[in-house]
Amino acid sequence: MTMSILRNCRKLFAAAILVASAAVSVRAGEVRQVLPGAPEPVPAQELVREAVPALDPDASEVQRFCSNIADAARDRRYALQAEELKQLQGEVDKRIKALEDKRNEYETWLKRRELFLARAEESVVSIYAGMKPDAAAERLAMVETELAAAILMKLDTRKASTILNEMNQKAAAILTSVMASAARRTDPS
Repeated sequence: MTMSILRNCRKLFAAAILVASAAVSVRAGEVRQVLPGAPEPVPAQELVREAVPALDPDASEVQRFCSNIADAARDRRYALQAEELKQLQGEVDKRIKALEDKRNEYETWLKRRELFLARAEESVVSIYAGMKPDAAAERLAMVETELAAAILMKLDTRKASTILNEMNQKAAAILTSVMASAARRTDPS
């Protein structure tokens, strides 16, 4: 790859010298004023012939020019790769943050679930277990939904179904949905 860059640089440098020599020859033809004591102007054709053989002695200069360009190209390539790595690092950081947020959300959900189940202590559950189903249904309809659902979950299934049967349909549906979501072992979202 470096050799092909050097070859291309040599070709470009030779073309640049030819263009410059052609420009000098055109300019030499256009110059009309001669200073007193100055040598006679050289015809344009001679300038062109002298510029072409000068390529071989300057080959080391061409190589230096091309090697300087190769270093700059390599530095630019490294800079682009470093920039791309920074972008990828930013994306990875965003994903890590999203995962941390999701983990925190899961922990919060788990704490809420544990708190929800802990609210219905055995003493409260035993009180509602000893009540008549119609009275328990009336009282649970007035209690906070999560607490009522937790109490019903800790009750015997036969007793809980009788209490739900005595409640109005809307309250029973809400409590049933809360109990079903709390009983689920997977993430509700």
